[in-house]
Parts: sequence; C-alpha cells; structure tokens
Amino acid sequence: MTRLALTAAVLAGLTLPALTLPVLGATVPPVNQEPAKTECSACHMAYPPGLMPARSWKAIMSNLENHFGEDASLDPETTKKIEDYLVANAADAKGYGGIMRGLTAQDTPLKITDMPWWKWVHSEISPTYFQSKRVKSSANCTACHFSGDKGYFEED
Repeated sequence: MTRLALTAAVLAGLTLPALTLPVLGATVPPVNQEPAKTECSACHMAYPPGLMPARSWKAIMSNLENHFGEDASLDPETTKKIEDYLVANAADAKGYGGIMRGLTAQDTPLKITDMPWWKWVHSEISPTYFQSKRVKSSANCTACHFSGDKGYFEED
C-alpha cells in the first residue's frame, strides 16, 4: 500500500493496523549511543532500538555468542551498556504503540522482520525482491531506505 493510499484511508476514517511510526514513513531515533553505534554497525546497520520491544533486545543481547550464526560476543561492561541503551529506547519504553501492535505479552521477536508492523508495511513486496542482487536480504534496510541508518524509513 502506498503512502498516498494509506493517507487516504486514514482521512476516510478506515481502521488500519499500526498507523504510527514508522508505518507512514516517519522517523524513529537512530542509534546515537556509543558503544552501540560502533559495535552493532561493525557487521550490519545499527537498527534503531525503537523498532522492537525491550524483551526482544534483552533476548538478543543475552545470546551474542550465537548472534544469527555469528559470534558477536562483547565484554560484560560493553554488553551491559548496549543492552541498557536498547532497552531504555525500545518501542515499548518510548510509547511507540503502533510498532507494538499485534504482539502479545509473550511474543519476543528476535528480528525486526518478524515484527507484525514490518510484515504489514512490506506485505506488497515480493519475497524474491529481498533476495535480489541489490537488496540481498530483508534485513538490509538501507538497500531501499537509504537513510535508514539515520532512523528515516520513508520510501526511497
């Protein structure tokens, strides 16, 4: 669904899931804390913590030795600093209700691409597009959202 269609639906009073950031191309605060910015972006885009709930970030940080098939272990002090930052700035800590919509209290997604809002926003995109040479993976936000690392996820 395009931004124009979403806006028209909202103006018409239709109920749509997750009509808060980042669904309509709004921004979320980017990672702006060291060491999170440096450590996370050493291997992938440093995903804004507001895109997932605190429990997800805690689960990810508790298993860095098996971080999606890689050993991303850090010293305990650095791990605690990053986890504290991610948890304090998570979607549920910042009141980003639209991002939390569709999750039960037991749901602990470990990937942003497993979040209901992400699936809804990207529902019209063919799965093969994410495997294309240019994009490579649905986790590669900056392949389509060129300023995603700055927290801006407008359609580019």
